This record gives sequence, structure tokens and C-alpha cells, in this order.
Amino acid sequence: MGKERIGIMGGTLDPIHDGHLRMAQCALQRAELDRILMLPSGNPPHKAGVTPADDRWRMLCAACAGIPGLEPCREEIDRTGTIYTVDTLSILKEKYPKAELYYLIGADTLMELKRWREYGRVLELSRFLVCPRSSRYSQDELEAERQRLRLLGGHISWLDMEPLDVSSTQIRAALLSGQDAPHLPLQVQEYAQACGLYGASPRIAEAAAWMPRLFGDLTAKRFAHTLAVAATARQLALRHGLDADRAEMAGLLHDCAKCMPLKDMQRLARENRLTEDESLLESGALLHAIAGACKARLDYGMTDPVVLDAIRRHTTGAPGMSRLDMAVWLADAIEPTRAPYPLLEQLRETAEVSLERAILASMENTLAYVRKSGKSVHPATMQTIQWLRTLPECQ
Repeated sequence: MGKERIGIMGGTLDPIHDGHLRMAQCALQRAELDRILMLPSGNPPHKAGVTPADDRWRMLCAACAGIPGLEPCREEIDRTGTIYTVDTLSILKEKYPKAELYYLIGADTLMELKRWREYGRVLELSRFLVCPRSSRYSQDELEAERQRLRLLGGHISWLDMEPLDVSSTQIRAALLSGQDAPHLPLQVQEYAQACGLYGASPRIAEAAAWMPRLFGDLTAKRFAHTLAVAATARQLALRHGLDADRAEMAGLLHDCAKCMPLKDMQRLARENRLTEDESLLESGALLHAIAGACKARLDYGMTDPVVLDAIRRHTTGAPGMSRLDMAVWLADAIEPTRAPYPLLEQLRETAEVSLERAILASMENTLAYVRKSGKSVHPATMQTIQWLRTLPECQ
């Protein structure tokens, strides 16, 4: 069995963006790596004003969730003092003694390697894959430096990929001005804008307090989904003239109970007299909505009944549900990170025009699927479908 080939993507990753992700995915495939450690720096010696490590960590985990082979690594974040790459590589070499390490860098960084602390030792500990992004150096200068480092024992290879030049500085400037940032994953943009990172005002006053708790309550994949739902709910609310802040808050909290063990959800429901419906109590897929509304109130301090209703109704729906409820329900079903399923693109298009028709089409599709599998939908969902069919928008 050959050695494991482990890639390393370091840097502040402030914030993680499509350029980082594309480079990592390309390295996985082209260099035939087994995995890549996504390694945000903790206290880089050459940069000031870096976003707090925990915020960068949560954004990184959200961006990498669901991308095979990308593995967030806290090796530098959890260390104190000034962090040098030579120390990190030494630790990783001890942790993975049988692996070959491949450090991913940009073209400009190739020219800076000679200034790294103990760079000769760095060349011994890791091979380097260089991404051909735009550089202030000519190709001849870059190749000459690569050859010089190779004579010193370094293993330096060009990564065969089309460069995607993304400027973290431009991304931060866009976020500061309240604009959507190009080449930024939706989950990362939602986190940054909700919390008011990069000098912007927080869009949701409570977001900075909620994010650590949500990250702890959910898996990384569920956390990423939650951020995407919040962003999508806000977009739908703006599209249809609804309260965008309330929609976004409901999106952020809609799954706050999703990862609780069923027995804990049941205990929460019984202690707070949320329902006596046994079919709800026996289904975590349904119970997490009403348990989530309760948890949002008790643990997250949410008291707005409009937001709590949207959380409570986001699984079964309810006859007479508000249009904001519909926006949150649909955001959960159509957010951009959702795995493809029949009718998904049609639902996204319909939701832009009519929330009522989109939610009815989605519920009817679920009804048909459940019936085909020999099961039955919850009565509340059936009642909601019947109510939706009576609305003028659905005639």
C-alpha cells in the first residue's frame, strides 16, 4: 500500500472563497491527493487585523461541508503564540509519519519561500504545489526560483489548472459596503453579513451570539444548510415584499433542534407541553420543528411570535400559514446547497413568482412520493395542501 498523499492549504483564509476551494479540489484530482487539510492560520506573524479565528473556522467548516476530500484542520488555530509553517509541518509530520505532505501555494508565495522561517527545513518536510494565478513576477522569474529551490532539495510542481483570480481584499470591500461578494460561497456570505464582519454593520443584531451556539448544536453540514436557508429566506422575502430580517432570523434558527437525539426532543416537547400528537413525537424529522421553536425561545432568546411560527411550521406546514412562513418553508426546500431532486429547479423558478404555487407544488410532490412508498403524510400537511388549493393564487 502506497503512502497517503495529504495536501495542505494554509493561510488566513479570511474569508474562505471559491478560489481557495477550486484550487483545493483541483489539487485533489490533478495531484491525486487523498485529502486536503484546510488549515487556517491562528496568529500569522506577517499579518495584522485578521478576523477572529473562531469566525474564520466556522465559515471554513460551512464552506467545506459536503465537499469530499476537504478536511478543516485546527492545528494552527489551537496553538498560542506566533505560528510558523515549519512548526506546523513538523507537528503534521509527527501526526502522519507515513504520509507525503503537499503544501498548496500561489505563484507569489513561491517567491517568498526563501523568507520563511527555516525554509530549508520546510523544503524537507513538504512538497509544494504551485497554483498558476496572476503574479507580479514573470513566468521566467517564477521558473528560475522553482529550479533554484529544486537544487536545494525542494520538490516544487506546477498545479495544472485554469487560474481563478479572486481577491480577498475585493471581497472584504464588497462586504463592507453591504454588497454581494463575487466568488464567495453563499454560506460564508450569509455568516459574514449577518454578523457584520469586515467592518460592516451586523444585519442581525443577535447573529454574533447565535453563531457559536448554532455551530455547537449542529453538524458542519447542517450548519452550512442553515446559513444557506437563512440567505435564501431573506432573498425570497425581499422578492415578495416581506420582512427580510424576520425571514432570515427564522432561517438561522429553523433547524436549531435538528441534531438533538429524538429522546431529548421528546423530553423537551413533553416538559413544555408542545404536543400530544404521538405521530409527531415519534418522528424526529417532524418533531424538530416544534422542538426548534421552543429551543429558539429558551436557548436563543427569540420571542418574536412571527419568527417562532415560521420555525414551528417549516416541516408540516399549517392551514392559514403566513407568506413569511411559506418563504422559510420554501427556502429550506430549495436553498442552493440542496442535493438535486426532481422538481427542484422548477420549484426555484416558481418561488420567484408565487410562494403559494411553489409550496403547493412541493407539498403535492412530497405527497405523491410518500404515497408511492406506501406511507402517509402527516394530517397537518394534508390539511395545508387542501387549504392551499383553495387560494386564488393556486387556481
